[in-house]
Amino acid sequence: MPTFLDQVVERTEKDLERRKAATPADVLEARLGPAPRGRPFSEALIAEGISLIAEMKRASPSRGPIHPDARVADIVRQYRDADVAAISVLTEPHWFHGSLDDLAEAREAVDLPLLRKDFLVDRYQLLEARVAGADAVLLIAAALGRGRLEEMMQQAHELGLDCLVEVHDEDEVETAVEAGAEIIGINNRNLHSLEVDLDTTFRLLADIPAGTVVVAESGISEREHVRDLEDAGVDAILVGEALMSSGTPGDAARRLRD
Repeated sequence: MPTFLDQVVERTEKDLERRKAATPADVLEARLGPAPRGRPFSEALIAEGISLIAEMKRASPSRGPIHPDARVADIVRQYRDADVAAISVLTEPHWFHGSLDDLAEAREAVDLPLLRKDFLVDRYQLLEARVAGADAVLLIAAALGRGRLEEMMQQAHELGLDCLVEVHDEDEVETAVEAGAEIIGINNRNLHSLEVDLDTTFRLLADIPAGTVVVAESGISEREHVRDLEDAGVDAILVGEALMSSGTPGDAARRLRD
């Protein structure tokens, strides 16, 4: 049986064929503005203390609708006012109900570093991210493998994009490290089964070289979780569901930070 990750990658590749036909890559190339100055995303994650990447997320495959009527500009401004370090915008349409329009709207609303979070398998998606205003992209080691991961990282950096390389087990950590990942996100959720185990981050930390920026993802909902991760040496956390399901995402972000 195909896992969730298998299904979403297959659907992504089919959607890509349609988008490439409608808007060829050279059209996107022509729309590129100047590359971002410096490294706004990675630099935002190495401030003193643990940094919060707050996520704009309408739904998830495990929970279904979370905040289906969310208005992007309102949410990201709440996050900005809560002094988060960066914002993640889910752009996957079928399981997470996101879009590139959400990313573009977030860029118009705030100046914070923006991460395009999606299942990226092709340079075309990197072009889309830059045109829509992203500073960084999520690259999932399990979806790419080492050779493709290295290629996508190089292409992203050529476009001025930082890369958050996501891992879930020891083999994927090795893949990310050998590919030269400077920011590694440890996803506590298994993308094949969708099960969450917060111990994943603590288990894998020892395998990540010193000097690498480490981001903990998924299952983080309480201030106690944040304290434990900070004490363990995690640089940043990426939180979506706990914030978006709260009713007031900005206030929820403040509670996690304070």
